[in-house]
Amino acid sequence: MIDLNSHIRTIQDFPVQGILFYDITTLIRKGEIFNETINQLAKLAEQFKPFGAIVAPESRGFIFAAPLASQLNVGLIPIRKPGKLPCKTVSKSYDLEYGTNTVQMDVDALKNGDRVLIVDDLLATGGTVEACRSLVEENGGQVAAAVFVIELTSLNGREKIKTKSIASLLQYE
Repeated sequence: MIDLNSHIRTIQDFPVQGILFYDITTLIRKGEIFNETINQLAKLAEQFKPFGAIVAPESRGFIFAAPLASQLNVGLIPIRKPGKLPCKTVSKSYDLEYGTNTVQMDVDALKNGDRVLIVDDLLATGGTVEACRSLVEENGGQVAAAVFVIELTSLNGREKIKTKSIASLLQYE
């Protein structure tokens, strides 16, 4: 098994002074490493079956969710920023450190009782994923779990997400 941690580049003071950024571009640019990442995510996700679709917020979540959905033979439900989906949508707004943000999904993306897996590249403060979870559940779906490539444990994102089933491949303080 390939050590994924050795393929994460860190960049000091990005996007702002004082932030240490964990860059996934070094994880996905080589086919062998990217495939291994998807394989490890699939093994992580297997423990939360059954689920019929993956829900992923744009944009970096899509990078991992699409090949993972294909490998697991389940659907993919994109969660987008306002104005990006052409059909009727449902929305969920959430607070950020400075302001608010909104995510949307197609109104007909889920049927009552559909079980989904939320997938994203990074769990930091948990705001985006909690908004996705809430959006799914308010529209009749059930969240089987949320899985991530990277988790920044010192930001306590797990505490914000109202699901007990959360897993990540890599953890950093």
